[in-house]
Amino acid sequence: MSDWWEERRRRRRTFWSDIFEEFERIEEIMEEMMRRAFQMPFRETSEPRSYVYGFSVTIGPDGKPVVRQFGNVAPGRFGPEIREEREPLVDVIEEKASIKVVAELPGVEKEDIKLNATEDALTISVDTPQRKYYKEVTLPAKIDPKSAKATYKNGVLEVKLAKKEVSREEKGEPIKIE
Repeated sequence: MSDWWEERRRRRRTFWSDIFEEFERIEEIMEEMMRRAFQMPFRETSEPRSYVYGFSVTIGPDGKPVVRQFGNVAPGRFGPEIREEREPLVDVIEEKASIKVVAELPGVEKEDIKLNATEDALTISVDTPQRKYYKEVTLPAKIDPKSAKATYKNGVLEVKLAKKEVSREEKGEPIKIE
């Protein structure tokens, strides 16, 4: 890029400059991971394994970009570490009375998917000889685990969870300031 363009970009701070800075940061992270990956050889294994790594970039409720990682490659102390299970790409959508969790789980049968819900989290796991997925999703509000309804079609899992009713006692008591 020319010096003129850089100077112009520095003077004009807009919404787009924040996004461009975030993309530059992502690019730097990816370059560092690739550099480390080629410095240290992966451990030899008897069976070939696939390596999956990616980023999901969305705009959060505050208008700032939210970057999430997915896959089975994680940064480790001595370079990239390959986990046996993949972390699926997951979106959490909060609605007025419910929370919807959408996860991409390609290549598995619905009978192989195990779901476990608590008031605060949803755990998704698949353990088959061909595919292994694991993700623990922290939910943005308390839910009723018994209300969960799940569907799975074309590699996409959709779980709908009803928000828990908060009674007046659970909201707490007002405190008088002296």
